[in-house]
Amino acid sequence: MSRTVTAPRRAPVRVHPLRAEALRGFAPWAGLAVLVATAGLLAAGADRWQGGWAETRAELHAVLLVVLPLAAAAGCRQGGRERRRRTEELWGTATRGPLARFLASALPVAAWTTAGYATAAAGALLATWPYARGDGPGPELLPADAVAVAAAAVAGQVVGRLVPRRPAAPLLAACGYAALGLASRADAGAGRALNPALPVPEDLVPVVWQPVAATVWVAGLAAAAVLAYAARRRYTALLPLAAATAAGALLVQGGAGLWHTDPVGERQVCDTSTTPQICVNARYGDLLPQVRNALSGVTGRLEGVRNLPVRFEDRPGAPRPGEAELPLLTPMGRSFVRGGLTDPEQYAWEAVAALQGRGDCGGPSDPRVSRADDAVANLLAPGPAQEHFDALDARGDEAARAGLRERRAARARLASMPADERRAWLTRYFATAGDCDPDGVPAL
Repeated sequence: MSRTVTAPRRAPVRVHPLRAEALRGFAPWAGLAVLVATAGLLAAGADRWQGGWAETRAELHAVLLVVLPLAAAAGCRQGGRERRRRTEELWGTATRGPLARFLASALPVAAWTTAGYATAAAGALLATWPYARGDGPGPELLPADAVAVAAAAVAGQVVGRLVPRRPAAPLLAACGYAALGLASRADAGAGRALNPALPVPEDLVPVVWQPVAATVWVAGLAAAAVLAYAARRRYTALLPLAAATAAGALLVQGGAGLWHTDPVGERQVCDTSTTPQICVNARYGDLLPQVRNALSGVTGRLEGVRNLPVRFEDRPGAPRPGEAELPLLTPMGRSFVRGGLTDPEQYAWEAVAALQGRGDCGGPSDPRVSRADDAVANLLAPGPAQEHFDALDARGDEAARAGLRERRAARARLASMPADERRAWLTRYFATAGDCDPDGVPAL
């Protein structure tokens, strides 16, 4: 008689609720939404930041104005899920406590939204790396920004539990965006320092403790809200609330001391082989060969000419005595995009205008000075800029056409001078650079 052998039953595999929430449901879609929104905002303004580490850092921080309300709305939608599904009573019979149930639902959304932002940030840093021309990446703000995204998602879930209505999520996003925008205004007072999406200028870097205080501020508020809502002993919310209050007080009292000028931006990288010398900001030190090539026509034609500035400089503020200011490279997106000069001829033309130094005279200039300035600009940096103004005058009235004829005659006289005579004339001309008195300008 045969005997039937029964195989032992396998114990059922239990999937942890946190894992189930993280791999299925709404949380991955929330992360994807944050990734797409962040990447879209960054791509739309890529000309402004792709090519400068400081600009990339500032742009990644600036997109929090949209990302934080979006993360909060995602958490809010997740928080109202049980009411929409009518499963609140079923959840109430679970063996786990309310805090564990809350975290099982909230943490996956917080993790996925943070991952979406972090992935977009990593992509932006990789996109900047091939074009960066000077200073190194500055990740000081990224950890605090990532924590702010997670805190917004968790706090949004608390709101969703308290107000489990479908319009709550979009309304929370709209109110959050408006609140962050208003708190970013210059007239918002000392409370601006508490804004996790406060715009940061490219030339500033935070002091060492500022990101730590900002992290404690946003994380402490979110933790206090969670404990006050879901903890069995709600008074435990006082501990993170006290930490957030202390961090917030440090941020408010810090004021302008929370940031200091980037020391790299105060240094210059110079090429001393030309006259004038050419110096660019150390943040874009690797751009010096491009700038030198763009100005090669100017410096070559000025060889042997005296009374010139010692150097072109590229630093914040007015140029020092004996210096001329280079055309501005920043803000990015105009003359400087993705590590390169967009229009070297226009750049050289603007540099010559800085050499002439008559921008502060104001009012209509003497016709003799205007002709001399135009002839020098045409000699040193001919290009589309002057052609544009010539075309406008050629289509103008009789006075404009007559002025154009006089300017062209002056250009021809300067260009036809023997080299020694032209150098002597330019030496006398540059002795009047920055002088608004027309009497000293040599005639043409």
